[in-house]
Amino acid sequence: MSRVLSTDQARQAVANLGRIVDGDLVGQLGALRAEGATLSDPNVWDGMEAARFRGETWPQAESALRQMIEALQQLRTYVQTINQNIMTAGGNA
Repeated sequence: MSRVLSTDQARQAVANLGRIVDGDLVGQLGALRAEGATLSDPNVWDGMEAARFRGETWPQAESALRQMIEALQQLRTYVQTINQNIMTAGGNA
């Protein structure tokens, strides 16, 4: 039988990870997306390099930010599920 264990330290880390993902980190990534969207508006920011940003740089960066947000939310859910399963199995130390 394999060992299951979730110490106070592990439970605190799971909670902290969730707070970071739900709060500052995802919020900041969302803020970056909003600022990039603003800079993508030619009525706000225009010129040859701004057009390159709008057409090439920003679409790739925005996609990466969106994927990062999704990955972080999946990570949060995954560690919470693992911890809950450990606790259900009686691994709370």
